[in-house]
Amino acid sequence: MGITSIAKLAFKERQRELEKHFREPLDLQADVLKSLVARATDTRYGREHIFSATKNYEDFRFNVPVNTYEELKDYIDLMRHGSSDVLWPGIVKWYAKSSGTTNDKSKFIPVSREGLDRIHYAGGSDVVAYYLQNNPKSRLFDGKALILGGSHIPNYNVQNSLVGDLSAILIENISPLVNLVRVPNKKTALISDFEVKRDLIAKQCLKKNVTNISGVPSWMMSVLVRVMELSGKEHLEEVWPNLEVFFHGGISFAPYRKQYERLITKPGMNYMETYNASEGFFGIQNDPADASMMLMLDYDVFYEFAPMEAINDDGTLADPEQVVPLEGVETGRNYAMIISTSCGLWRYMIGDTVRFTSVKPYKFIITGRTKSFINAFGEELIVDNAEKGLLYACQKTGAEVREYTAAPVFMDQDAHCRHQWLIEFTKEPRDLAEFAKLLDNSLQQVNSDYEAKRYKDITLQPLEVIKARAGLFDDWLRSKGKLGGQHKVPRLANSRKHIDELLAMA
Repeated sequence: MGITSIAKLAFKERQRELEKHFREPLDLQADVLKSLVARATDTRYGREHIFSATKNYEDFRFNVPVNTYEELKDYIDLMRHGSSDVLWPGIVKWYAKSSGTTNDKSKFIPVSREGLDRIHYAGGSDVVAYYLQNNPKSRLFDGKALILGGSHIPNYNVQNSLVGDLSAILIENISPLVNLVRVPNKKTALISDFEVKRDLIAKQCLKKNVTNISGVPSWMMSVLVRVMELSGKEHLEEVWPNLEVFFHGGISFAPYRKQYERLITKPGMNYMETYNASEGFFGIQNDPADASMMLMLDYDVFYEFAPMEAINDDGTLADPEQVVPLEGVETGRNYAMIISTSCGLWRYMIGDTVRFTSVKPYKFIITGRTKSFINAFGEELIVDNAEKGLLYACQKTGAEVREYTAAPVFMDQDAHCRHQWLIEFTKEPRDLAEFAKLLDNSLQQVNSDYEAKRYKDITLQPLEVIKARAGLFDDWLRSKGKLGGQHKVPRLANSRKHIDELLAMA
């Protein structure tokens, strides 16, 4: 009996438990809220917000305000300096440096031991549980897992306390059993210089029997390109013939799918999306035929949702009364996600937006960020719109996009307003003007507000596409010390700060 056959038996009980997401989702969430409040009653935050008298959700929403990072920052800073029982019982030693922004000012998300075990590692385990359930002939554990990670540094002068990418925290604390089946080695995985790390990963993994790969699509592609350079092969399956799945997350996979399909041509290659962030592990694509993800309801995460109409342009909440728990969501609406977790994040707006595709069970897609959108002229363009528009333009022209960002041009010398897109192509369209027109038309099809503002070019002129030189976005991230790990290029912005910095480097 192979290792995978034995491992499958270990996941059977959990696969049965996951059925509760279909049968009793609201009971799962009620239990999570009750547990979180009870465990944090004697913390500073719990005393200040009367957790001892909080018996149900109505009490909870009355006693606890909705928070952004700014409201929790002072508490987190106390924790980072070694104070105990602040937002969560005990001393929290790990802090995930936020990957949700490329601004100079960073966020430090507490990651407790309970959060590691009952959120992040629970999510990773369930990804495998669902995958094995859907792929009974899998030989996943008969080879190695290539898992990309970031790096970490000491946290102030607190003993054994570190800050860094969430992926680095996960690797640092991972079970020794998992280390037996993962590559590269821990020392290489935690190197801070991505370009050095990329080369070492490729060299260490070249001769291994890699059956699965996990990471952010953009950074994983960079590593795989180096693997191909070293191997001299044309397709990845010539290097790793038993590769069967890519577990991906962090950014949309749509712009990268064609690149992966061109690199990996073997039939039956699987791609499985996850929604894991510095703040928690929230969703898993449990059905290969359905692009939406299952909302994971029995981790240490309690969910609430604010409709986008209740969100200000700066991403803050305008109307707390519109916030609803899980039972209040509707399909087809965009919501900002609010979470409470065993890492001490209480009614915390993480900045991501989702849309439910189903409520029996609760399944969703990520639609963007509360701050990552363009609404300079009332067009309310979100990342989900941008991804669909790019996908359409690429399909029609055969182009492939590596990175992009877009921002408004508020008024040029001719008093015209438009959207300006800076795009780095891995495969350029033959006619950039045609690509821009297709993108513009597609955005009008998927966003009625954008269509209205584009009507007869009265409010908005046709969008402009500028071709970025190869490596521009990497150079920009490098200049900010954010190349590698989980850092992302901001896709859409109401200000021109990011795009002007990029254009200045071009």
